[in-house]
Amino acid sequence: MSPEKSQAYSISIGGLVQGVGFRPFVYRLAEEEGIRGWVRNDAEGVTLHIEGEQKALRRFQKRLRSEKPPLARIDSLLVKACQAQGLQSFHIVHSESREEKRVAVLPDMSLCDACLAEMHDPSNRRHHYPFITCTDCGPRYSILRTVPYDRPNTSMAAFEMCPACRREYEDPADRRYHAQPIGCWECGPRLSFWQKIDNRWQELDGADNPQTASEIFLEETTRRIEAGQIVAIKGLGGFHLVCDALNEAAVQRLRERKHRPAKPFALMMASLEAAEKLAAVNDRERELLCSKERPIVLLDKKEGEKTVAEAVAPGIGRIGLMLPYTPLHTLLLERLNRPLVATSANLSDEPILRDGEVLRQKLGDVVDAVLDHDREIVNACDDSVAQIIGDRVQWLRVARGIAPLSLTADSKNASAVLAVGANQKNTVALSLEDKIVVSPHIGDLNSIEAMEYFARTVETFRRFYDVSPEEIVCDLHPNYETTKWAKAFTIQNPKSKIHQVQHHFAHVLAVMAEHGYREKVLAFAFDGTGYGTDGTIWGGEVLLADTQGFERVAHLRPFRLLGGEKAIKEPRRVALALLFELFGLDEILAMENPTVRAFKPAEIRLLHQSWEKGLNAPIGSSMGRLFDGVASLAGVCQFQSYEGESGLRLEAWGSDGVAAESGFFEIDGDMIDWAPLVRALAMGERDTAHAFVAALTDLVAKVAERHPDFPIVLAGGVFQNRILLESCLAQPFAQRLMLSKFLPPNDAAIALGQLYYALQQI
Repeated sequence: MSPEKSQAYSISIGGLVQGVGFRPFVYRLAEEEGIRGWVRNDAEGVTLHIEGEQKALRRFQKRLRSEKPPLARIDSLLVKACQAQGLQSFHIVHSESREEKRVAVLPDMSLCDACLAEMHDPSNRRHHYPFITCTDCGPRYSILRTVPYDRPNTSMAAFEMCPACRREYEDPADRRYHAQPIGCWECGPRLSFWQKIDNRWQELDGADNPQTASEIFLEETTRRIEAGQIVAIKGLGGFHLVCDALNEAAVQRLRERKHRPAKPFALMMASLEAAEKLAAVNDRERELLCSKERPIVLLDKKEGEKTVAEAVAPGIGRIGLMLPYTPLHTLLLERLNRPLVATSANLSDEPILRDGEVLRQKLGDVVDAVLDHDREIVNACDDSVAQIIGDRVQWLRVARGIAPLSLTADSKNASAVLAVGANQKNTVALSLEDKIVVSPHIGDLNSIEAMEYFARTVETFRRFYDVSPEEIVCDLHPNYETTKWAKAFTIQNPKSKIHQVQHHFAHVLAVMAEHGYREKVLAFAFDGTGYGTDGTIWGGEVLLADTQGFERVAHLRPFRLLGGEKAIKEPRRVALALLFELFGLDEILAMENPTVRAFKPAEIRLLHQSWEKGLNAPIGSSMGRLFDGVASLAGVCQFQSYEGESGLRLEAWGSDGVAAESGFFEIDGDMIDWAPLVRALAMGERDTAHAFVAALTDLVAKVAERHPDFPIVLAGGVFQNRILLESCLAQPFAQRLMLSKFLPPNDAAIALGQLYYALQQI
């Protein structure tokens, strides 16, 4: 090759490019194109040096993007001409260690087709191995202690590779080149099985041969589930509580032991074909079920036949299904050939359990047996949840397969900023120069254990990236645990500054952040509760907002929440307060509607006194609570055992399509009055409940007409209501809609919104 035709370039690539087989992909590409040079992981992502003929270098760069590995995501690719080094070949070099770490951490991924085929191949040395993996699948975040993603930095460091695994690990042409969780029957993780004998936990003896022992433990697990027992099974990011979803007694027993009276259980199915026997599945839902993320997908139950135990999802018309995403789940479901309840193993208000010994202590009265293994879960991570609305995916919980979620910021910032999110459905978000990282779902911070999990997650991300946040962002609510934590952190770290962002403004900013948008928007922020700037409870807000601030241009007519927090669990209290606003006490006592029948007359009189005096009856403008009130007045739900139950029951009760309905909401200046709606329901017009969501759509349309020049943001947990969002997507104003893409519309997005605000101010 003549010198004038030889060129050299340095290429820096950022994104999800570590732990996904990117370096061996680059190696094979370079070999095919006859290019010399090297590739290595570093603290920013991946760096390449390439030398060769100009045409080959151009083809190479084009193929880098078009043929990248299935799990890779390229966020940035910077090419610079440089001095040739006179190299004679292409090779992979070891990771570079730097003080600053900026590498995106990859989520855990489901079992790939190649590993699935090997696991089923009797001639393969990993036949039926429950931890088979390669660079295209398996654990990442859940086993990682710090970046870069190399085996010594993971819990797989405890397993020394056998010669056969070592050869695969070191061969750039092999699918398992630098697959950090690599293992086999000889050197990898192993199963164990625990059972209760005389009310004491004992480990079941297996066999000296790990493959034989695995078969024994899987058979014992199968036998117990078929017998109606509850077994805890260790997955990627924590344990599931598993039982036979066809066995009504077993599912009910799980509800009683877990003290979970009505919240739906997720199901795990052996195959797509099995899922389609239980639920109506469209093409987009099939695609999502079978995606590499393998989330729980909310689907419509099949009508006209009993497919699973009624106790799986009582009183609602939808069911959450997922396909197996680990080799262990796959092996077990192939043996059982039936739908399994697979719900997170935890106590109420506590995070998912990740350690077998802790599980046996805490859930010893819940489970009958435990299928465990010895690969440590460093970072707990729950299952992701999603639904298809229209033709788009709406995420309801972002965790396994999705998070940690790495986004590119719209500007570079030198300060490390930590946003600590809300109290419900908590996540945290961290900025790193031009990157934003959002944690997996942490959950509701209602217990000491949940706050420990929150603090542990914050520490994990500080450890990953070797940063001490210089700016902390939290909610306005003084009683949020995250607000208290943020203030305590700044006291302990005096150099750190604190920012506080109003809850619904943060909801709106989260959507804007996903779109990289800074200009003014018309935003509907509808949720359960959030602390308003006036000290009252907000939740039915219309804001004109940009990244610098907001104007509250309309809001739901306020009403009292009888009993404060108690009103959240008793929709009947919300509905009664709505009636108190519109009718006299004697009129209400004479009514024959479901809300009034849910109380004794003496209770109504006592609560009326509390309402008149404002005793334990805070004022709120919450759209989520209005949903509760409508559900009560319609006779759908008087008590709810989990957040959003009334909305789900109302959705199931009135899920038939209805045309946009006007007249149930009146707009007077900046006040959205619900009085016509409540009057109609109170007087026994039950069909009015079917039109409630349609009336909300009409309300959004009317307000949108008043502000025609702005994009429309829909944010807050109320927009998880499928019928409402589908109705909005069908309206003329839909072309102006700006919706969340990667994060849920609920409080899981608050941290991103908080962070986006702070980044604009710094």
